[in-house]
Amino acid sequence: MTAPTDRARIFELVSLLLTYPDDELLGAAAELRAAADRIAHDTVRAQIEEFLDWLLHTTPIEAQRHYVQTFDLRRRSGLYLTYYLHGDTRKRGMALLMLKQRYRAHGLRLADGELPDLLPVVLEFAAAAGPGDGEAPLRQHRTGLELLHAALAESGTPYRLLLDAVCAVLPELTDADRAAVTALAVDGPPVETVGLESLGHGPDLQGASLAPYPACSPSEAPR
Repeated sequence: MTAPTDRARIFELVSLLLTYPDDELLGAAAELRAAADRIAHDTVRAQIEEFLDWLLHTTPIEAQRHYVQTFDLRRRSGLYLTYYLHGDTRKRGMALLMLKQRYRAHGLRLADGELPDLLPVVLEFAAAAGPGDGEAPLRQHRTGLELLHAALAESGTPYRLLLDAVCAVLPELTDADRAAVTALAVDGPPVETVGLESLGHGPDLQGASLAPYPACSPSEAPR
C-alpha cells in the first residue's frame, strides 16, 4: 500500500489536472512538474509525467477542446461519480447530500453550484482529509471510478493516465467489485426523474443541478 502522504500528493495533483485546462493551469508548468517529481510511487510518477508531457506540449485550444469532448460530451466518461451508480434518480440526490455533509464535517466548502461527486472535488477531499473519512468516498464510488477508468482507456485519451494513477494506489478490486462493475457496464445507470427537482433545490444542494451533463447529440449519446 502506498504511504498516506504519497497518496495525498497523488490525489491532490490529479484533482488539479482533471480540471479544465485554462490559462492558469497551463501556465503553471514548472509547479506541476515539481509536484509530479515529489511523488515517490515510481509507476504513478511516470504516468503523471507522461500526461504532463502531452498537456504541456499541446496547444491550449486543442487541450481545451479535447477536455470538453472527453468529459462534457460523453456520458460514459463524465466526472460525476454518483451518476454511474444512481443515474438521475432520487437515490443520487441522497448520495450527493451525504457527500456534502461529510465534506462539511471536515470544513470543506463547495463553490456555488458545484456538485460534491465531481471527481476533482472527491480527490481534493481525499488529499485533505486523508485515510479513513477522506478516502471513503473513493471507496464507496469505486464502481463509478472504474467505469470512468475503462471508458477513458477505451477512448485512448491521455486522461486515462490520471485514472491509471488513482486506481493504482487504491485497494485491489475484489471479485464482488469486478462483478458490480461488469453488471453496471452492461445495464447502465437507472433512470428516474420524479422528485429530482426538490432535491436539487434543497438547502444542502441549493442551485446545484442533478443533471450536470450538457445535452449530447443523437450520435454521441449512446457512447
